[in-house]
Amino acid sequence: MDDFVDDEISSAVSFPLPFRVLVLVGLGILGWATNLHGLTLLGIDISGAFSFTGHGGHVLSPLPIDRHVQPRYSFYAPVYRLFISYSSWCFLAWCIFRLSTHNDPLLVDVFKFIPGLACLCVLLFLASPFDVLQKRERDAFLLSLRRCIFPSSGRATYFSDIVFADVLTSFAKVFGDIWLSLCMLWPGNSILELPPQNGSSKWVLPVLMSVPYAIRLRQCLIDYCFPGNVSRRPLYNALKYATSFPVIFLSAAQRLVVNELVAEKGEEVVKEAWHGEHQLFRLWLLSALVNSLYSFWWDLTNDWGLDLLKIESSRNHNTRVPRPLILPSLHSRSASITSNTTPSVTSGREEGVDRPLLPSRHGRPYPYGLRPSLLYPLPVYPLIIFLNLVLRLTWSAKLSSHLHSYSEGSVVIFWLEMAEILRRWMWVFIRVEWEVVRSRTDEGGYKGSPVSSYDAEEYELVSPNGEEAELES
Repeated sequence: MDDFVDDEISSAVSFPLPFRVLVLVGLGILGWATNLHGLTLLGIDISGAFSFTGHGGHVLSPLPIDRHVQPRYSFYAPVYRLFISYSSWCFLAWCIFRLSTHNDPLLVDVFKFIPGLACLCVLLFLASPFDVLQKRERDAFLLSLRRCIFPSSGRATYFSDIVFADVLTSFAKVFGDIWLSLCMLWPGNSILELPPQNGSSKWVLPVLMSVPYAIRLRQCLIDYCFPGNVSRRPLYNALKYATSFPVIFLSAAQRLVVNELVAEKGEEVVKEAWHGEHQLFRLWLLSALVNSLYSFWWDLTNDWGLDLLKIESSRNHNTRVPRPLILPSLHSRSASITSNTTPSVTSGREEGVDRPLLPSRHGRPYPYGLRPSLLYPLPVYPLIIFLNLVLRLTWSAKLSSHLHSYSEGSVVIFWLEMAEILRRWMWVFIRVEWEVVRSRTDEGGYKGSPVSSYDAEEYELVSPNGEEAELES
């Protein structure tokens, strides 16, 4: 235990929590850039998938692009440049901090203004009105954030806002770390240890962590109450986000139990496996299990459109939540698609313009647990399913008794946050693919016929260039 405490102090000296927060934000920027890059290379219509037209014909999108003028690399190149600028500044600030402290714990708090200044400059540049450091991308981020926090109840939620809000839920723990970093950087506190959370302040952390889930929950309820909606799917989706609140607040409440036990039995109690003996822990464990498994099931069946965990009756019905114009580039070409292609065979390119693809269908079954439309190589799907399950269950690492003595800014928690960002990065690829495939299916006249057998040895994939690729299992 003493060795672990020493390691924690050493990590706090060389890499304090404010810098960890900056790194996690940088990984989010890099992940989004690689998402856009990868989807573009795979021939998916990025501008169509994430853009929509608002009042007055103005384009409102997380991707401020004019797809009729700018080349394809303009989708992701500005985000890469933003990441390079951001990471260079953070790395420079960290190097100055390390050179100033010389790895001496006594000097860490003396120079804690360096990470504080680094964080402040990031916020100033984000809100800067000057046309520097990829202003269009920064403005697009702020615009998306404003739409998610203050959504319009008069319209259904756009796909771009859904993806953005889902990404925010993966940064829920990071929001809590931002609050802890502010407390550490406050005069009189230390960045080597967490400040005491007494009184009502002890609930600030779980409230901040629950904000992204509340945003996503509200979006689902808006979709459910939308006049054109006839599906209960948004309500079931809202239930998924509602199950996260018991996990967050019961986890926070366990700290009260730990403090009570420490007061009664001393510091040695944190080494004991007291958790299973307390009803609060059992309740938290049940809520965490329900949230993780329900979220995993929803990822596969609804966000990715896979058949692995679908109820048999739902496989024969392709229901979709009514939404306004989500894929304008696809809508604008739907007429040409239906007139120039047959429902069973479509091409990947039309007059030299890349567009999302529909798989050719000749009555052949598709691999068990997947779906007829596969735009990525087949091995990608089982790998992502497995990793998604494992990373959805990373909360189980906290079941170890000694982890309850860790600080919220510990290295273990930092790695868990990185794992969640990785899971969300993979999720975006399949989520966007399924939205494009489903939209093209509805608009192009193609409907995947129900398949009664899943054990056939032949199936079809669609290559990024629109060519059929027959594979044998």
